[in-house]
Amino acid sequence: MRALWSLPKAAPALLRHFAAYAELVALDLGRAQRELTAQLITVVVMGVCIFLTLLFSCIGIIAYTWNTPYRVTVIACMAGSFLLLAVIAAVLRSQQAKARAPFLADVQREWQEDRVLLEHILADDE
Repeated sequence: MRALWSLPKAAPALLRHFAAYAELVALDLGRAQRELTAQLITVVVMGVCIFLTLLFSCIGIIAYTWNTPYRVTVIACMAGSFLLLAVIAAVLRSQQAKARAPFLADVQREWQEDRVLLEHILADDE
């Protein structure tokens, strides 16, 4: 019964906190969108580089059968460059995945702190 009497006292604070939660959700969603976009770009670059590595490897095999001495070296260097770029993109993606914050982490942290305050406000005075 005492909790119902203390509810009007807590209402303004609750409304402010809900507004702050909405702001935190918007910030967390923005960060999640940026992280997802960065990961998507990295995966696309990695896929294109792997495709080009395979393409230049095939061209290298064809060029190897021709009668010119430098075609194989140039094509092998291009294929190696794209393979190196794909490896770098894969390493960057793994670092991004490790550094990514949990979804709505700020909201969860604030809710844990505010739950204690809310329980204290709504608790029976002894």
